[in-house]
Amino acid sequence: MSTTTVETSADVTGQRPAAGPGKGRDRGRRGVLTSLASHGVLTAACLIALFPIAWLVYLSLGPDKDDYLHPGRIWSKMTFDNYSFVLQNTNFFDWLKSSLIVSLGTTVVGVLIAATTGYAVSRMRFPAYRKFMWVLLVTQMFPVAVLMVPMYQILSDLQLIDTYLGLILVYCSTAVPYCAWLLKGYFDTIPFEIDEAGRVDGLSPFGTFARLILPLAKPGLAVAAFYSFITAFGEVAFATTFLLDDEKYTLAVGLQSFVSEHDAQRNLMAATAVLIAIPVSAFFYLVQKNLVAGLTAGGTKG
Repeated sequence: MSTTTVETSADVTGQRPAAGPGKGRDRGRRGVLTSLASHGVLTAACLIALFPIAWLVYLSLGPDKDDYLHPGRIWSKMTFDNYSFVLQNTNFFDWLKSSLIVSLGTTVVGVLIAATTGYAVSRMRFPAYRKFMWVLLVTQMFPVAVLMVPMYQILSDLQLIDTYLGLILVYCSTAVPYCAWLLKGYFDTIPFEIDEAGRVDGLSPFGTFARLILPLAKPGLAVAAFYSFITAFGEVAFATTFLLDDEKYTLAVGLQSFVSEHDAQRNLMAATAVLIAIPVSAFFYLVQKNLVAGLTAGGTKG
């Protein structure tokens, strides 16, 4: 009579070597070290990024124009007199008004043109549509010094020298090509079926764009708006050339009034720079929710 030996799953499993007790602890230790290293690198990066801002604020509290040469002395004589002088004895509010008019105008006009351009290239297949986008990209290759003379001649012929509209159009020539490329990539990520659904519902192409596509493209529009605003708010060369009236100076141009041929009031410049950063920070706060999503989504297609 023969007997048959049957191996159960428990027996087979029991024959497998158990993991050593030290391996789990090693993995945990490596995980903790990796986390500490990552947090350390991020902390160092944050400190490096914040240091210039903190240093600028610190220098703005020094009462003398040469305090930047001896920064240690500022601590014992900090004052807000520089801010009071800038706000009360300069045309700061006129500069701020001009900067906001030009920056917001560039943002509205530039984003509107860039959005319609990006949508048209993303959805419509007209002759040479790819070359059209490359032409927009080529316009970014020319330096400011090359464009200054022809733009001045064009604005002079249109009687737009020393006007906000002329400066807005000049800034749009810089902001629109980049924003059109960015929004074209973002529109490519929106399913084409949404356009077809709008047509089925009886919407015109522009109605589909305005009522269905734009609400879905808020992150991309936020990035385009932020770029357009920053481009116009901090630009100096065009504003210096095309604005002649000191009451129409933007903040970036007004900041140069603290520098003369033989002198530079760096304490007032630092205080003005801190004040200039406030509107930009406020605008960034308004669009920050959509900013990260808009910066990354446009790179998935196109």
